[in-house]
Amino acid sequence: MSKGRAEAAAGAPGILLRYLQEQNRPYSAQDMFGNLQKEHGLGKTVVVKALEQLAQQGKIKEKSYGKQKIYFADQDQFDDVNDADLHGLDAKIVALTAKVQSLQQSCRHMETELKELTNSLTTPEMQKEIQELKKECAGYTERLKNIKAATNHVTPEEKEKVYRERQQYCKEWRKRKRMATEMCDAILEGYSKSKKQFFEEVGIETDEDCNVKLPDP
Repeated sequence: MSKGRAEAAAGAPGILLRYLQEQNRPYSAQDMFGNLQKEHGLGKTVVVKALEQLAQQGKIKEKSYGKQKIYFADQDQFDDVNDADLHGLDAKIVALTAKVQSLQQSCRHMETELKELTNSLTTPEMQKEIQELKKECAGYTERLKNIKAATNHVTPEEKEKVYRERQQYCKEWRKRKRMATEMCDAILEGYSKSKKQFFEEVGIETDEDCNVKLPDP
């Protein structure tokens, strides 16, 4: 055994005794090993032997449940606690629990604020963004100035005329399409081939063939 491990093994009983007294609750050897191994570097075998030694010396109590053994501090070393003391401890627990919840809530608020600040633009980034926006605004201003200075504006009357003509042309388009469809349907009643073959022979192209769609009224 190395010198470091020997020292850890020698100090194990004191470490385990102090831990059981401070926590004042039952633990198995596995629990004690898991709780103290990282901090003190105690091996499981060392923990088991130290707990058995302390129990044999009467410094801690040992209870067996089947194959498992539970160790806890000797309760005779602690002062008796009356009901008033228990109520006081309960009140202290309630107060500490409320304090913990308040601190947790504060931590969540600070985490949210930190996340917002982290995602926010830095001062140089904001300055760059402002310059880009100013440049963009200047471009829009110049464009608006040119539009206002133009002499080829469309008057409301001219705009209305164009809309009326569009409606008229669409109405005529719809009318002629309906007439052509009715004529083709009448011919196809006595035609031996399919509609597609008839259109190919006659050379008819539909709106769909030309990828055009009749505008809505």
